[in-house]
Amino acid sequence: MSDEAEDEWSVPGREKDGSPRVIVIGAGVAGMSTGCYAQMNGMRSRIFEKHVLPGGCCTAWSRDGYIFDYCIEWLIGTATGNDANQVWRELGALDGKTITNFDMFNRVVDEAGRSVTFYNDPDRLEQHLLGISPGDARLIRSFCRDLRRFTEIELYPFLTAPALRTVRERAALLRTVLPAFRLFWRTAATPMHEFADRFQDPLLRRAFRNIFFQDPEGFPLLPYLFNMAGAHHRNAGFPQGGSLGLARSIEERYTGLGGEISYRARAERILVEDGRAVGIELRNGKRYYADHVVSACDGHTTIHGLLQGRYTGPRIDKLYDELLNRPGTLFPAVVSAFVGIRGELGADRAHSTTYLLDPQDAEQLPGALQSSVVVQMRSDYSDGFAPPGRSVIHCTYFSDFAYWKALRAADRKEYRAKKHQVADFVRGFLERRLPGLGERIELVDVASPATTRRYTGNHDGSILAWKAFSEADDIAAKLVGKDRMRLPGLRGFSMAGQWVGMGGLIRAASTGRFVVQYLCDELGRGFTASESRGTEPWHPGKLGRLPQLDNWSMRGDTRT
Repeated sequence: MSDEAEDEWSVPGREKDGSPRVIVIGAGVAGMSTGCYAQMNGMRSRIFEKHVLPGGCCTAWSRDGYIFDYCIEWLIGTATGNDANQVWRELGALDGKTITNFDMFNRVVDEAGRSVTFYNDPDRLEQHLLGISPGDARLIRSFCRDLRRFTEIELYPFLTAPALRTVRERAALLRTVLPAFRLFWRTAATPMHEFADRFQDPLLRRAFRNIFFQDPEGFPLLPYLFNMAGAHHRNAGFPQGGSLGLARSIEERYTGLGGEISYRARAERILVEDGRAVGIELRNGKRYYADHVVSACDGHTTIHGLLQGRYTGPRIDKLYDELLNRPGTLFPAVVSAFVGIRGELGADRAHSTTYLLDPQDAEQLPGALQSSVVVQMRSDYSDGFAPPGRSVIHCTYFSDFAYWKALRAADRKEYRAKKHQVADFVRGFLERRLPGLGERIELVDVASPATTRRYTGNHDGSILAWKAFSEADDIAAKLVGKDRMRLPGLRGFSMAGQWVGMGGLIRAASTGRFVVQYLCDELGRGFTASESRGTEPWHPGKLGRLPQLDNWSMRGDTRT
């Protein structure tokens, strides 16, 4: 950025042509989405990001030629003809990319080696499950019948902010919802754990809880059916380039629209004058001014850090003073172990498997919240994640952030030792499950929940913020629909991202669209959006130079 452009942001005032300036804190998917839509609507925007890459949690890093893709397991909106896909087309997220789709969502294997495969096709799934447990035919047919119904429904209301939906849009939504209202109501009111406990077969009782790799606890049937139906229609695939590839594509779209991103620029506080946000101050003391400020970073950091807790109300207090620390309200943190392997992974395998562990194995996983580990063959997801002739496996498990935080604070040597313990377990476990693999392992790279917190700022290292279908979900929906993503008593400010729109990348991207729609409404101008015209085939070189954990803010993670 030129000195002249830098000076323009360093003093209050609009652009010479009267265009409003918008500052966005955070270059995650929500922040860059906000910037893209601001640029499309005649505003001048600038994003400030504390790290060296875009994406936030939607990221990757490298080591010895391997790329460790951290975030996406499936992406809603990879098929054409729905609102979610339109958002991604507007953001350029899928430009030039191939999509990998799988016939199954996940496989679950118990300690004795019995397995169940959750095929996305309801007919195939029903036949498979009946072969495992004919005695559970009634429940199996009930689940698969509901899955068939969900495959007939297209419900992706991600284009218009709730408070701005027209009569026609509301009527269209009702036409979709009303015929299936009883289905939505029943599956949303039936907790998965209660449904799973009805099975006679002990494997099915445990397996259904782990369709989403591990048990998110508290989820009803609805999201499982919704996402499996999306995958059946090839609308929940994996984009070429993975997590950082998605972020880089949106970054390219944003800068192509004239937007600016400043990296290594950590916001320290939001500047407020006469009840209006007027800019930000960075950690280095520099100040930048705008007509509107959008925080697309961690919610607690925004409320109690950047704004010092001065702008709250009943809903914010409920979320951040009461629910934030209530067990089960936040989506869990994870431990990730990436495994670099010489050679190919072999044929006839599931791309994703949840292994249910016996007590002896479970005890070897530091800070584990559940007795299971997920093994994903990441080389099957996209090209370019491993050097030629090599492969990548990603092993994860839900883990207690407080355990890792306390360990790292008290004893860094013990913290590293526990991460080595994770690596040693993964080596031994993979060798037992896939004989001969152990001797081909070149490295294991372990990231803890404390890593996630340091890199993304996400409270307690949570990967998806508030847990869906919790009390927080209802309150967050009101922040978007009733409060228009604003805070009480503060003008010129909005929040975007998963702390207001809930988790999931399409929801994060949509909050950026909603913020700008609300801002356009406030300014008395119509909202507009255009699709990206990028057609150049995507290739791994578009990821750019990736950081290695030894050399940046994730320093301290384990290489073995």
